[in-house]
Amino acid sequence: MLNGVLKSVQLVGSASRARLCSAPTELVGGISFKLSEEQQSLQELARKFTADEILPVAAQYDVSGEYPWPVIRKAHSLGLMNLSLPKWLGGLELGVFDDCLATEEFSFGCSGIQTAILGNGLGASPLLMFGTKEQQKEYLGRLIDEPLMCAYAVTEPGAGSDVAGVKTTAVRKGDDWVINGQKMWITNGGVANWYFVLARSDPDPKTPAGKAFTGFVVDRDTPGVNPGRKEDNLGQRASDTRGITFEDVVVPAKNVLGTPGMGFKIAMGAFDKTRAPVGAGAVGIAKRALHEATQYAMQRKTMGVPIAQHQAVAFLLADMAIGLETARLAVWRAAYEADCGRRNTYYASVAKAFASDVANKSASDAVQVFGGNGYNKEYPVEKLMRDAKIFQIYEGTSQIQRLIISRELLAAAMSVKS
Repeated sequence: MLNGVLKSVQLVGSASRARLCSAPTELVGGISFKLSEEQQSLQELARKFTADEILPVAAQYDVSGEYPWPVIRKAHSLGLMNLSLPKWLGGLELGVFDDCLATEEFSFGCSGIQTAILGNGLGASPLLMFGTKEQQKEYLGRLIDEPLMCAYAVTEPGAGSDVAGVKTTAVRKGDDWVINGQKMWITNGGVANWYFVLARSDPDPKTPAGKAFTGFVVDRDTPGVNPGRKEDNLGQRASDTRGITFEDVVVPAKNVLGTPGMGFKIAMGAFDKTRAPVGAGAVGIAKRALHEATQYAMQRKTMGVPIAQHQAVAFLLADMAIGLETARLAVWRAAYEADCGRRNTYYASVAKAFASDVANKSASDAVQVFGGNGYNKEYPVEKLMRDAKIFQIYEGTSQIQRLIISRELLAAAMSVKS
């Protein structure tokens, strides 16, 4: 059945996005929340995969912290990885909206395994947006041919939210560049086949960020690339997170993305494509929290009736539903703007910040509904609470999202005023 559904999904891509966006600012026939047949097929496929392949092993991988290679290989064989890669490479060329549909379903099962399956999205985005045909064929082609991973290596021990504070250096030597520095908290850091690496290529501290950094594609097996130990994290334990040290790593000039000096633009541009799917992952956690809390509240009895009939619990469930529905709409709007080819920085940050907060509140409220059982590892909601926290941190903290939103808001207000 899965393969039959996949054939339907392959009809999506640029034609589907054309139906979604008929003009620069308007939807076909006005606003509609109805998914296309192709999108429903993708959602069905992702939902069935989650039920069959993710939910049964989620607790196991949470305990072991192992990377879920068997699940990844199965997802790759079904075409559920690397959804945005172009058709000319053999990919499905799906849009951000489609990616969000799959992400929400996978995250419902386990957001750590979801990050592993779809984590290539961030690492691949710089090449999708700024890579040459040769670079895309070489590196993105690998991801289609085999169940391989890539990674986005930007964050450093002293430069997380402050990307302009990156200290890793790249020095031009003839036809090559030599990279030295240390990255930290890199998703897929220990399992990646290649990395997108941001390094400072202009040593002058007065050079603005928009001209001071260069982006590179670096093969994992390049001498001097040394991933550290797997981090023992609070949640999303199936995801591989590590530090990476670069010691005199020689990278050929052909592996520069764009041109020297435009690395900061490349690194930041990727987030406009990936923050909506990150928000969708948070929505998946919120949906799972509401599902588990509702089921438990209908079964658990106090004072002779299911606790769902007590207003205090019923209102918790209602608030979780409100958060879930509104967070999903925010994610869909951000994804829609991206698929229409418009700059979606404002909407992407709104979606990421709001959905992250909703996921954390929903997981916490689910634990509250479960009472003492919710605090115990025998029940699923404590894992949701641990997994949810990272959404307020990675791909830009909730505080950074609010900074971006406020800047966009004020810039728009100044534009209207002038």
